[in-house]
Amino acid sequence: MDFDQLHTFLEIVRLKSFSKAAQTCYRTQPAISAQIRQLEQELKTELFERFGSRISLTTAGRLFAGYAEQILDLRRRVQDEINELERVPRGELVIAANEATCIYVLPQVFAEYKKQFPGVQLQVDRSYGSRVVEAVTENIADFGLTQLPIQEKRVQVVDIYRDEIRVIVSPKHPLSDKAAVTCYDIAPYPLLLPKSGTTRTRLNAWLEPVEDQVQVSMELDSTEMMKRFTMAALGLSFLAASNCREEVAAGKLRSISLAPEPMIRRLGLIYRKDKALSKAALGFIQVVLEDVGESVHGNVKGPRLAVR
Repeated sequence: MDFDQLHTFLEIVRLKSFSKAAQTCYRTQPAISAQIRQLEQELKTELFERFGSRISLTTAGRLFAGYAEQILDLRRRVQDEINELERVPRGELVIAANEATCIYVLPQVFAEYKKQFPGVQLQVDRSYGSRVVEAVTENIADFGLTQLPIQEKRVQVVDIYRDEIRVIVSPKHPLSDKAAVTCYDIAPYPLLLPKSGTTRTRLNAWLEPVEDQVQVSMELDSTEMMKRFTMAALGLSFLAASNCREEVAAGKLRSISLAPEPMIRRLGLIYRKDKALSKAALGFIQVVLEDVGESVHGNVKGPRLAVR
């Protein structure tokens, strides 16, 4: 049973004639008759009673006609809604990101996106590290925002912006007036380190020359906790410059570059390579590309768009 058969059946019902229906359907009468025979065979019942040149619906035919009209009406409504979806996108997008990205990047992006696509609902899957990549590959999330590089080959990566990982200290800390510090400079002081993730891996490598002297006071999985504990002089910590710019501007924290070379963080937008992108999804990519660089201050600008 297909839509064409249903259309032919309803034309015969409307015109009360196989020959007239053949004309409106641009088919021969034998072809029309063959379609009806196929329907009757599939339904295991006769749909028409034939009295010479006259026809009328059987009881089963009348029942089937009602459902056939509903099916074709649903088809039209679906097509209309899909066409409207392309004109005015609706639906839902799920974005996977860690806590800091949820707080410091997504609010601005979401605000701009909602202006352009008010009919699309945005949801956040709050994830950490590799879980962001897993959420995208497992189709739990449409997009992920995560620190680069990543090794997963099934995702498309859009390099959005670059930021600097810096030491943060309280204003009264002995290192607070320095422009840059080496691992040897911070070795005598207690450290508040991220519990896991790309930044922690890179910091471990940076601290390797003094690993026997490092004093890890706490390992934390929250950007806000790291800032609060640092302000309380419980140790020094490491954060992206964009994640602490308000506290630095208010004089509650000092941020210091790492030496001998600054530690640059790259943030990427990821999505599955095999995923068909709707107009709403393509719009989200465009909004991120246009807004993230401008909305996150204190970043080190890199290429605006790099896709691999």
